[in-house]
Amino acid sequence: MFIDSHAHIDGPEFDKDRDEIIQRAHDAGVETIIVIGSGDTIDVAHRALTLAKTQNNLFATVGIHPHDAVSIKQPWWDEFEQLALDPKVVGIGETGLDYHYDHSPREIQQDVFRRFIDLSQRCNKPVICHVRDAHDDAIKILRECNVPAQKAVIHCFTGTPEQATAYVDMGYYISFSGIVTFQGKNANPIREAVSVTPHDQLLLETDCPYLSPHPQRGKRNEPAFMVHTAQVVAKHANISVQALAEITTSNAKIFFGLTL
Repeated sequence: MFIDSHAHIDGPEFDKDRDEIIQRAHDAGVETIIVIGSGDTIDVAHRALTLAKTQNNLFATVGIHPHDAVSIKQPWWDEFEQLALDPKVVGIGETGLDYHYDHSPREIQQDVFRRFIDLSQRCNKPVICHVRDAHDDAIKILRECNVPAQKAVIHCFTGTPEQATAYVDMGYYISFSGIVTFQGKNANPIREAVSVTPHDQLLLETDCPYLSPHPQRGKRNEPAFMVHTAQVVAKHANISVQALAEITTSNAKIFFGLTL
């Protein structure tokens, strides 16, 4: 059985068939889903938590995406403080740095990232990091904030093997999405990153509805499709898919503090 460590099934893309996609996930062996409550407003965090409370195998995180860091309103921070205390909330984020699009000024992204890291440390819940074209600054901030080992994950990793090793050396998890299955040469460094990531620091995710893995490219992504990602990750981690399922499930339970 697998755990999808990063999914956005609370969004409107799934409003018409959410129950069916959760059932398909179970049928495919994805028994637990972490619903990422991080978007452009705090309403997304509330929405994810509301969904997580409907089923025992769903859990939520809360945050604001780095794209939208500039949009945060001061009163939201008090709400995040309260949301973070809910037992169904198992992580803070996604938060982080995205210098690829720079939808929010970099200085504001960095400040918001630090504030969410501080919240994660005060509530003793891990931080889910979105990092794109910003690894040097992300590593610097994680170090300066003294984020402990096993308390951060670099979700949907798209960096180099060397960057993966830097996070691994800090004790953090690396999560791989459907991008690892893509056929173009741009995915080669990500597959190489799998091979340098210790098994006990691996996580799997869909980031659905985005990034459908091969051979499902072009379709709306969903948790059931994670089995395709698992096949490629297992190959480059040099283990069986069954072993990968056991290892990544154990890792996700440790990271999110799940007692399933």
